[in-house]
Amino acid sequence: MDNAATTAVHPQVLEKMLPYFTECYGNASSIHSTGRDARKALEESRRKVAAALNCKPQEVYFTSGGSESDNWAIKGTAFANRKKGNHIITSAIEHHAVLHTCAWLEKQGFTVTYLPVDEFGQVNPQDVEAAITDQTILISVIAANNEIGTLQPIREIAKIAKAHKVLFHTDAVQAVGAIPVDVQEIGCDMLSLSAHKFHGPKGVGVLYIKQGTRIENFMHGGAQERGKRATTENLPGIVGLAEAITLATENLEEKSSRIAGLRDQLIDGLTSAIPHCRLNGHRTNRLPNNCNVSIRFVEGESLLLRLDLAGIAASSGSACTSGSLDPSHVLLAIGLPHEIAHGSLRFSLSDTTTQEEVNAVLATLPGIVETLRSMSPLYADFMEENK
Repeated sequence: MDNAATTAVHPQVLEKMLPYFTECYGNASSIHSTGRDARKALEESRRKVAAALNCKPQEVYFTSGGSESDNWAIKGTAFANRKKGNHIITSAIEHHAVLHTCAWLEKQGFTVTYLPVDEFGQVNPQDVEAAITDQTILISVIAANNEIGTLQPIREIAKIAKAHKVLFHTDAVQAVGAIPVDVQEIGCDMLSLSAHKFHGPKGVGVLYIKQGTRIENFMHGGAQERGKRATTENLPGIVGLAEAITLATENLEEKSSRIAGLRDQLIDGLTSAIPHCRLNGHRTNRLPNNCNVSIRFVEGESLLLRLDLAGIAASSGSACTSGSLDPSHVLLAIGLPHEIAHGSLRFSLSDTTTQEEVNAVLATLPGIVETLRSMSPLYADFMEENK
């Protein structure tokens, strides 16, 4: 139940990757037949990704994952367009790959506006437009939040950016493979994705860059990726990504509907069975696989440990910040006080999630909460006051 952190590699994806470790292991930049075979696989993979995103193959750039793609999109466009302006707009609930990159750019002399969100975690497009100045060169807003699953109005934001001749980037790492993602329909200039979120391998991702977008190289060295991103391509990973995105986008509506049904069972079951349990994020305008709840009078870490002992893997937020004792910046941004934010859990489903697994969570978690609350003096005081 922690598939937002990562997913299992699909057996068909693994099967597709294996020959590129041992048989077709050539360097795609070599001119001999082994290298040409590798180049053919590389460009075929690029075409598959382009077909899934509805863009041109030459607009697909392979990276090491979502964090690199976010870094490249933001740093690359910031420095390439510095003569035009130094202002960037983003939201307060972005992934840290965006927030930390923006914070670093502030140290380099750029200015950043961090837009607030409402109680459901949504950015108001009017706030985006109001924040634009004659110095604004980039807007970056996540497509679907990685913690609470809320979908953002990125199509509206893209239209606003275009009207003001400002570049627009969206982090779609959690969205691709979960909901339809069409770069033409969105109208974005750049889009980030990562293979391991949709049953592909770790360590490989994509940055879509619309033709004509001014962007600096993120890595310098060789002439790989049409001279934009140096280093020998991770061919097995790229082949796996292409196969995974093809599989993920096949019959997507049917798969998303099934997963959303399980998600709703989980949300309804937990919020009805556990007193003082609230859903975080928008009730309907959210990822089909995301259930994030806050449970008062218990610590999220204690819940996770007890769930783990029961054989259930979940999360208290983003896997990238799981070592931090600070409450989620996303939950604080939607207005939760620290003590409630600390009692949050994220359950995230995938294509492989079963009805039995959802039933196991619903059968197990209420008892864990009851046990932990029985040891809480805060809960005892609360119950005494509310007799």
